[in-house]
Amino acid sequence: MLDLTDATETARDGSRPHGRLARAWSQWPRFAAWGALMWSAGYAIAGALWWAGVEWYPFKKVPLDRASSSLLEGAPASILGPAFLCFGLLGVAAAAVLLRRHAPQRLRRAALVVGACWAVAATSLIPDYTILALLALWPVLLLFAFTGTQGGSQEGIGDILYWHRVNLILVFVGGMLWSGATLAAHRRFRGACAHCGRKPGAPAEITAEDRACLLLLGRRFVWVAVLATLPYDVTRIAWYLGWPLGLTERVYESLQDPPELLAVGLALGILSTTGALLTHGLVARWGEVFPRWLPGVAGKRVPVMLAVIPAAIVAVSLPPASVMFASPGINGGFDVANWGVWLPSMFWLLWAFGLGGAAWAYYHRRRGACRHCSRNLGRVIPDVREQS
Repeated sequence: MLDLTDATETARDGSRPHGRLARAWSQWPRFAAWGALMWSAGYAIAGALWWAGVEWYPFKKVPLDRASSSLLEGAPASILGPAFLCFGLLGVAAAAVLLRRHAPQRLRRAALVVGACWAVAATSLIPDYTILALLALWPVLLLFAFTGTQGGSQEGIGDILYWHRVNLILVFVGGMLWSGATLAAHRRFRGACAHCGRKPGAPAEITAEDRACLLLLGRRFVWVAVLATLPYDVTRIAWYLGWPLGLTERVYESLQDPPELLAVGLALGILSTTGALLTHGLVARWGEVFPRWLPGVAGKRVPVMLAVIPAAIVAVSLPPASVMFASPGINGGFDVANWGVWLPSMFWLLWAFGLGGAAWAYYHRRRGACRHCSRNLGRVIPDVREQS
């Protein structure tokens, strides 16, 4: 019988958060595990259909204006079809183990390994820059969705979210589900709260010394994140100003047709710089207390998750936008003469590391008592490992 009741089940005396949205969010460990199971089953079925030769195989070679930049782009269905079928079924089995409370320890460990592999592959290896582009350029993409893109087929949203890209979005969603399911199950298997990771008896608040250490660690992570954005920002701004930094003349001239390409590069560089400045909020006072010039919320405490969630989303969307340049079809085989095309994006892995680390330190420095286990901290809760 499948069950995801946490070892640190919330007391039934009103300790659950109020509001429908909050109550729904409080069930994220259950939703993530079931979502990972259904996603794996869906892609197992899809793999079987791809192997059988359906027309909508999403990694087949298509014209450039309908292709993606995934590392799997162009791979034959005879390979990816059975691969997705096998790994999808393996994911279904792993998710079923994660949902069980009393599964044998060896099965739990194997399921966690499968979940971690799916989480990394589906969030960082298979997708491309699509997720990051949606986050950075959603106002422009929303406009293009209704007007069509210049030089495109004027199909509106079909010019942007065609099937090869939609598939990568679905893959990324599956990776996020697997990330949440694996994290919650790992916590639960070691007898901790699936929501916050604290074990029974752990203090609800950290000490002032620990908070100071986390602040220092967060500042170091912020520096890593800020410095990692500089190569991309400098090259894109230089191109717009007429300096082909890291490009041959031929490639630089190709970027001027249409001229809007250089403007898009400048906009992306400015967005990257803005993001680096916002990252500073994870260690600054205005990241904890709203500034006075903000009407309605001036002087109020910034909700922890209001800062953590956006930072975490950007952090997990950066690796696939960087890893995709490992494909020779994208960067021309790491052409040294045109290093400006691919090298700056390689630093996005450091950006993701720094931003993710800063968000982690910010969360642990500011979080309070967990709403799900705070009233049970003094009660001994048996470790599920002892029940195997």
